[in-house]
Amino acid sequence: MLSISNFVLELLNKYLKVMKKGVIVFILAALVLVTTGIWFFSSTEKFKLYEFVGFGVIILVVGFAVFIGFKRLNSAKRGEPAEDELSKKVMQKTAACSYYVSLYIWLAIMYFSDKIKYETHTVIGTGILGMAITFAVCWLVFNFRGIRNE
Repeated sequence: MLSISNFVLELLNKYLKVMKKGVIVFILAALVLVTTGIWFFSSTEKFKLYEFVGFGVIILVVGFAVFIGFKRLNSAKRGEPAEDELSKKVMQKTAACSYYVSLYIWLAIMYFSDKIKYETHTVIGTGILGMAITFAVCWLVFNFRGIRNE
């Protein structure tokens, strides 16, 4: 009887460890949505077009995070390992490609920030959102297209 309960506890510990990582994604996504909602509803000024674009981008990034969270939870329910060689390689290629592209995004932002007068925090926020979108797009490309043999 004791060996059965130890076996069940061991399975639960492994399952909950993977589940915790999946739940953290949902908690962070909820926090981002709550703070964005507070910003959106507490503003007394009329919103400009670029603020609506920023709000839409935030919603896209949160949607991507929720997609990743559901994917992690489904793989945990099926008993798949949290990270295998392919997922590590996809993340490595995604990080390398998004870093390379984000360098050019920051160069373009620096060039256009001299031409257009925006506040500093708006420019930095736009750059960070651009980096997040770049990472999401690179991940989608490498995850669905696959990695070619190199």
